[in-house]
Amino acid sequence: MLVVDDEPSYREGLQIALGAEGFVVDVAADGEEALAMFEALEPEIVLLDVMLPRLSGIDVCRRIRSLADTPVIMVSARREEIDTVVGLEVGADDYVAKPYRVRELVARMRTVMRRSRTRPVNSFNGAGAANLSIGDVTVDRDRHEVTIGGKLERLPLKEFEVLALLMENAGFVVTRQTLIDRVWGFDYVGNTKTLDVHIKRLRSRIERDPAQPERIVTIRGLGYKYVAP
Repeated sequence: MLVVDDEPSYREGLQIALGAEGFVVDVAADGEEALAMFEALEPEIVLLDVMLPRLSGIDVCRRIRSLADTPVIMVSARREEIDTVVGLEVGADDYVAKPYRVRELVARMRTVMRRSRTRPVNSFNGAGAANLSIGDVTVDRDRHEVTIGGKLERLPLKEFEVLALLMENAGFVVTRQTLIDRVWGFDYVGNTKTLDVHIKRLRSRIERDPAQPERIVTIRGLGYKYVAP
């Protein structure tokens, strides 16, 4: 794993604590060093501080998402909601605030790593098809690719899984809890705003007018439904 933090005490403490948990830990002290190490080492997971010199954690996460679907957990000493939303907007898989308990951090890390190693989730109505196509949107599970209007789009893992689950159940309501359980796991620790952010990002990709969605529609009090155009 790659730990990115500009505070030496956190880097050193995490190297020791996470090493004791069986992780091989590399560390970076700023954003530019983090990107260079990410491309050279190809870590399985990144623990990324928001406030970094030279290049912010938000920009680092955005760059990582343009390269790979590697799980990213963002960390910040600030507790403002905007930090969480922005981190999730650029593709982070989870978000924790300092100070944190190492045991909770390790549990979150193992959860996102476990999810990233599995195939995309199957529909709760039955076995999921390898390829899904509705209108001009096609999902290829085997290649982990999405084509929208003939253009290949690179989606982060969680966006990919949410879209696939909704398309598998096109015409049916998928409850918010089902989406969270199937995509983030039954042991997910966090709030439901994570799902809202991912839905918002998906709409920005596939809707003609994201403010008035026609494909991923909200069913108030229940969840979401994918409507064929």
